[in-house]
Amino acid sequence: MARNGSQDNQSNPMLLISVGLVVGLALFVYYHLLTMVQMKDLSDSLSMPDQRVFGYTVADIEALRSVMNADAIGQLNYLHKTAGFLFPMFTAIFSMLLFIRWIPNRQTRWLAWIAPLGFALIDIWENFAIDALFTGELSPGLVALASILTTVRWALLFITAALVLSIGAVRANRALKRKILAIREGTE
Repeated sequence: MARNGSQDNQSNPMLLISVGLVVGLALFVYYHLLTMVQMKDLSDSLSMPDQRVFGYTVADIEALRSVMNADAIGQLNYLHKTAGFLFPMFTAIFSMLLFIRWIPNRQTRWLAWIAPLGFALIDIWENFAIDALFTGELSPGLVALASILTTVRWALLFITAALVLSIGAVRANRALKRKILAIREGTE
């Protein structure tokens, strides 16, 4: 049986998007569940500001500064520049690409893009703000800003994940209903 050449050469964008989302999930696991947890070894078992979903205070940062040496601070800065940059970028880009495929209405799509795009921007800004907490004078204003960025970043990450999962569930439900309907029509 001869195949249509144009169909053979078509790529499946959902495959690329799925791989990107899996890489984003792997980066989340690496960054938050492995490296940030390992940073506790360098901080007398205190969690890093990035891990504190509900923010932190000046006293929290002072406690971290008192137990982290220059190498530990350098390690945190390095994590922010590597996995701390890649994770939000992969999450935002591939979530937004997924919304292009799954949300046909342009206004709704733009609205859905707010969460992943905001997450990436806030997360990267938060990395710089946290790094600044460990150099120079510690000001309550800088701690408050970094703390707010951390909380907003986590909220936007949760919203992004909820959007991806809920839209995926709705699409899967519709596909299942279509298959069931096709089976019923085929048996009648």
